[in-house]
Amino acid sequence: MVDADPSTVRMNLSRRDARDKLLGRTNYTVDRAYPRMLHAAIRRADVASARIVRLDTTRARQMPGVRAIATIDDAPGMHGIGIADHPLFASGVIRFHGEQIAAVAADTLEQAEAAAAAIELELEPLPAVLTMEEALAPGAPLVHPGWKDYEILVEGAARGGNVAWEATVIRGDTDAAFARDDVTIVESCFRVGRQNHVSLEGRAVVAAFEDGRYRIETSTQVPWTVRNQTAKLLGVAPSMVQVTVPPVGGGFGQKFDCTLEPYAAILARKSGRPVRLVYSRQEEMLTCLCRENADIKMRSAVTGDGEIVGREAVVLMDCGAYGGEQIFLTTMTAHTLTGNYRLGSVKLVSRAVYTNTAPNGAFRACNGVYNTFAMECHTDEICQAIGMDPLEFRRRQVLGDGDIGATGQVFEGDVLGPMLDRMEAMRARSPSKKDEAGDRLYGRATVVGTWFVFVGPSTATINLNADGSATLITAAVEIGQGTTVQALPQIVAHELGIHPDKVIVRGADTDAAGFDLGVGGGRTTVSVGAASKAAARVVRDRILETAGELLQTKPEKLVLKEGRVEIAGVPGSGMTIAQVVQRAHQVSGPVVGSGSFTNPGTAAMPGCAAGHFIDAIDIPVFNVHDCEVAVDPDTGHVDILSYRVVQDVGRALNPRAIHGQIQGGVTQGIGYALHEEHTIGDDGCIRQNSLETYRVPLALDTLPIEIELYEGAPSIGPLGVKGAGEVPILNPPAALACAIRNATGCRVQQTPMTPPRILGYMTGHEPALELPHIAEDWWDNVLMTPPAR
Repeated sequence: MVDADPSTVRMNLSRRDARDKLLGRTNYTVDRAYPRMLHAAIRRADVASARIVRLDTTRARQMPGVRAIATIDDAPGMHGIGIADHPLFASGVIRFHGEQIAAVAADTLEQAEAAAAAIELELEPLPAVLTMEEALAPGAPLVHPGWKDYEILVEGAARGGNVAWEATVIRGDTDAAFARDDVTIVESCFRVGRQNHVSLEGRAVVAAFEDGRYRIETSTQVPWTVRNQTAKLLGVAPSMVQVTVPPVGGGFGQKFDCTLEPYAAILARKSGRPVRLVYSRQEEMLTCLCRENADIKMRSAVTGDGEIVGREAVVLMDCGAYGGEQIFLTTMTAHTLTGNYRLGSVKLVSRAVYTNTAPNGAFRACNGVYNTFAMECHTDEICQAIGMDPLEFRRRQVLGDGDIGATGQVFEGDVLGPMLDRMEAMRARSPSKKDEAGDRLYGRATVVGTWFVFVGPSTATINLNADGSATLITAAVEIGQGTTVQALPQIVAHELGIHPDKVIVRGADTDAAGFDLGVGGGRTTVSVGAASKAAARVVRDRILETAGELLQTKPEKLVLKEGRVEIAGVPGSGMTIAQVVQRAHQVSGPVVGSGSFTNPGTAAMPGCAAGHFIDAIDIPVFNVHDCEVAVDPDTGHVDILSYRVVQDVGRALNPRAIHGQIQGGVTQGIGYALHEEHTIGDDGCIRQNSLETYRVPLALDTLPIEIELYEGAPSIGPLGVKGAGEVPILNPPAALACAIRNATGCRVQQTPMTPPRILGYMTGHEPALELPHIAEDWWDNVLMTPPAR
């Protein structure tokens, strides 16, 4: 076959699901209802740390409408990532305020909630550690006294005490680097708070037990994870669990785990009826798996011309009461805190720390957002220390072709340098908005960021229909990013020579589709797209083989174009694909093809990384952000005057869709930078438990983003694509912090950068941040010393 021009895949397609969503016709999980369906409620702990002396459900079982109650006796197993440390229900001990103790199913939600509240609970208070400083203090109470007995799911990490997991990088000799006479040593420390996902649709599930199998409809990003973890917790084979995913009303990483599904499944089996469990907004705010709070301390040894000959850093991540996704996220630090610039030597430690608080989890670009904030602020402090212009420093030192990352992987292509040039051209075309600042303090900054596409395994199957359309079957989930309604149809259509509107994408179903790692890390367009492309090539070959027989032409002389099979160079020849399919049905059967894709593997330096889930990254993604701000000297209020983005996209299949992702990601990043934070009360409960008390960006906080897409960077993705949804949130906190520093002359060390905090910097009432629990002798003792056992 003669391949079509790859550029023909680029289209500004509208979302096929937009009209139904705008008109309120889309049927989400929260909208599902079935005959005889029960409603579930969770009894939660209202203390942060206690021993359960007595749990009595007798009175609750006798209340009106109650059909089933589940406790730890119904699912005694443990689950987790890296460590199996998390029971489904509190097992003898309560470890955080809001922890699940029992689940109730009743005829109505009101009855279920009343019965849950009637469960009798006798507790013996235990001491709690609510901050990482308390958790790491000598003699601190252990959140998990029996940590040594937990099943280890992934080997290779240091653990101990209240340190759930430790990932390290040692490359080169940092001691020698910091001992050089020709270097300036710059030290920085930062602290960031928790961020809530605030998905419009909360977590929700409807479960049934039919024909001896669990059938689960759920709002999730990871149907196969839900299938496998639910089966493990319920003690059945994974094949006994079917997971289907209706349209999902937002995820951002909040639904990248198995959370409420096992509760509904157990109640469905015990009651013999479908069970619906939907978390309220308050439950979402209190137990959401937030972006974690973290402490970062780093230092760099830098020569006068800007060469970073050594960097050492410690990142402490609060994983809450259970390790969960934070275990995995310790890996990310090596690729984000050290990912923008060439480094001579590196010593890095990333620790997940247990506290008696609600567990944290993945959030769009994970810990890369705050590590980029820390790294770029640290970079500006380096520039001040050595007397170099920040933009010039970045031009000289950003990663380029042949440079090595923290774990020793070799990067391909000069990407960040040309992207900085593109940003300079954007700035030159648009006049500065300094005049709009008026009497306020004006600042501007340009920052860079490095993220990566998390690849992993995916499968896809394509059925070519008799009318010439194609049905794509995958476990990919549409969470609002548009991949399944835009990018995947474009990739399949490009291979088959049809319009994307002729590609039907079936919703995720673990019975119908092969394994897929899930939607997250910008991986769907790359991984599922590559599997879909492979499946489409199998289908294409079948079409050409059949058409070649009909046209008495060799398949390699044929092209697929606009729904037809034609002889190359002879427009109007041949026949429609539908005619070929109908012929294939008669002579060889249905036209079906399957394809798969997985992580091809990128080399890292052997032995320099420990405790990591990913030593090297297959697809790095870069971006450059520039912003102008005005800071009110009397109130500390920050106004954003302009915002510009140059984003590495590999190849833009649908520029309009990518622009939407960038606009949304930047806005979400602005919220994290300026407004959003969860804080913990003295009782261990999150203080901000509603949208009245948790400040997210409002309509007047948004602004138009000037965007340029940078194409051509190396990528193993199909047609050269890269994931575009994660990276836009990466840089806004860094860009705003550096711009505010340039406006006020004050060092910015914490997020969110609220008006009281900024005013405190300017007036001297906000003290310089110190991190005492990692400061004392940390260069000598903390970095590579195993955690206290």
